[in-house]
Amino acid sequence: MKILVASHSYIVDLNCEKLRVLANLEPGIEVTIVVPKRWKPGGVMKDVVKTRYREEGSFRVVPVSNFSQNNQGLLSFGAELIPLLRTFRPDIIQVEQGSKSIAYAEMISLNRLLGLKAKNLFFTWWNLPYTLKFPVSLLESYNLRHTDGIVVGNRDGDQILRQRGYQGKMRIMPQLGVDHDLFRPQPQPELAAQLGISDNDFVVGFVGRFVPEKGLLTLAKALAGLKDRSWKWLLLGRGEQKETLLAEAKTLGFDDRLIWVESVPHADVYRYINLMHTLVLPSETTYQFKTLTSAGWKEQFGHVLIEAMACQVPVIGSDSGEIPNVIDNAGLIFPEGNVDQLRDRISQLIDNRSFAEELGRQGYGRAIAHYTNHALAKELLTFYRDLSN
Repeated sequence: MKILVASHSYIVDLNCEKLRVLANLEPGIEVTIVVPKRWKPGGVMKDVVKTRYREEGSFRVVPVSNFSQNNQGLLSFGAELIPLLRTFRPDIIQVEQGSKSIAYAEMISLNRLLGLKAKNLFFTWWNLPYTLKFPVSLLESYNLRHTDGIVVGNRDGDQILRQRGYQGKMRIMPQLGVDHDLFRPQPQPELAAQLGISDNDFVVGFVGRFVPEKGLLTLAKALAGLKDRSWKWLLLGRGEQKETLLAEAKTLGFDDRLIWVESVPHADVYRYINLMHTLVLPSETTYQFKTLTSAGWKEQFGHVLIEAMACQVPVIGSDSGEIPNVIDNAGLIFPEGNVDQLRDRISQLIDNRSFAEELGRQGYGRAIAHYTNHALAKELLTFYRDLSN
């Protein structure tokens, strides 16, 4: 089976691991990834990424000239895509830029014009209802009409695409898996000592952006009610809300328990997660369902949850978006924005370490079974074969 995947996401080699595994699952599988030659993360000129050709047996990454260097929806590829498709002749074409992608329409059209007879797929994270104006509505209609299968990152996205009229096959799974070679249980005594964490401290962790929709003020208020316990709050990330959080911690009287860590390479994040006794993702939905507007946000997946689970760290998450489906029964859920309920979940883990350890084991089992790159590669191959039958 020959598989061609196109996305700007794979300019980062770490993001390619699932597809690299896919190429080596069985003899006869070849994976070619098409990436833009130049990309500007965040649209910043000085941060232009120039991609390079890479080949490892039946797996390769091929940079192709591109139009639009910072907009996923407007991304499309140059004329050298045509000889690549003619030579490779894929059985599967998957574009990971969403339902309204010009690059996806381009691949569909070339598939038809070149007589490749490949199955057309796209991936999307989008999980909020939306309306479209002409000509974007026409573009999405064309794409959906010629789609053989969709990989969608969450259950809400599945429902929305059904509402948009798509009746074909879909598979719910994240775009990227967890690297179990890195994210696994590994004690970090030296790092704990460096950060001033003692054996008696219960470490409540957060990894992500310090922004309002991540619910960090709710977590701060929940922790404020537990000042009679020995805990520390480890925050890994950066964002606009840092000063607000620091001021809130001072007001609530526990700023001396905060541990701030910024600018950590992703390959080192596992070290900090392994310091945590629980990782909390208290995300809060900003989408207003009553007004039926697409403005807003809700958690699309929560990748840090599966990284913590793979490290055997028990997780607590709000019920925003996909979080409850990711955690399932292998962690604790609370109603988003509910301080008392979040405090109760943290208390359960502080007061009952054996329960916390059992949750950690359950989360680990779930991560290994469903969310490693190997598990996702096998699931994706099963989906491809289902479409081909």
